[in-house]
Amino acid sequence: MSEIQSLLLLKKVSKEFGIGTIDSVKALDNINLSINEHDSITVIGSNGAGKTTLLNIIAGVYPPERGGNIIINNMDITNLVEHKRSQYFGRVYQDPHIGTAAKMTIGENLSLAMARGRSRGLRVATTKKRLMYFQEILATLQLGLEDRLNTLVGTLSGGQRQALALVMATISRPALLLLDEHTAKLDPNTAGIVLKLTEDIVSSENITVLMVTHNMEHALRYGNRLLMMHKGKIIVDLNHEQRSGITVNDLLTAFERASGEQLTDDSILLNRKGTSDNDEVG
Repeated sequence: MSEIQSLLLLKKVSKEFGIGTIDSVKALDNINLSINEHDSITVIGSNGAGKTTLLNIIAGVYPPERGGNIIINNMDITNLVEHKRSQYFGRVYQDPHIGTAAKMTIGENLSLAMARGRSRGLRVATTKKRLMYFQEILATLQLGLEDRLNTLVGTLSGGQRQALALVMATISRPALLLLDEHTAKLDPNTAGIVLKLTEDIVSSENITVLMVTHNMEHALRYGNRLLMMHKGKIIVDLNHEQRSGITVNDLLTAFERASGEQLTDDSILLNRKGTSDNDEVG
């Protein structure tokens, strides 16, 4: 049997904001994490647990504190700046307006996404062959966007824009896809559509995923591994076998045992029955 290869390693990664002030916050506290190729990991935790900071550290938005290391495919990228890391990572944000350019067309946005991380810059020729490729990809979304390549992205609905952001994040086949509560600002029906699209794209492209969510049902339903974070630490790490058959109540119990506290975050507790992360219409 071949050994499972680690795609991404975080070694003793910490991040503190407001160092030396009374408002200092340790957002990540000595995190050690190994992500294997083809893992699909969901991450859940209360507000302030460190979930988004974890994604930001991986993506290079800011560096970890001195001594921590971030390694991808056996290469240390700890000191690699964010725009150079983009060749390894695709990312979809919570807000549908982030990650897409409102005043550019769908085709132009996709062209920029294909150029992400390339040293030759952002100029990408929108050739007929490339436009046909874009149409083929967009057709799989079944949202009618394949016939709207010249439409300004700013005119799309929240769900259409988030679906486009998902395509943009995966079109260059990144080593790791980072999803930061990417359905949180969509209505429940649209959120379900985007999650199904996510599942289809991840499966067809065989992409490794780290998905942050506030929805406990989603955390249990999607992926093959589940992490729970609390106060900057990973306190629960369940593989596919360990989480098989467990319920939301079991997950709450696991949190309480690991943290010594009760989960009090309403944004998580109100999403225990498989609803969207909130009821705001995207």
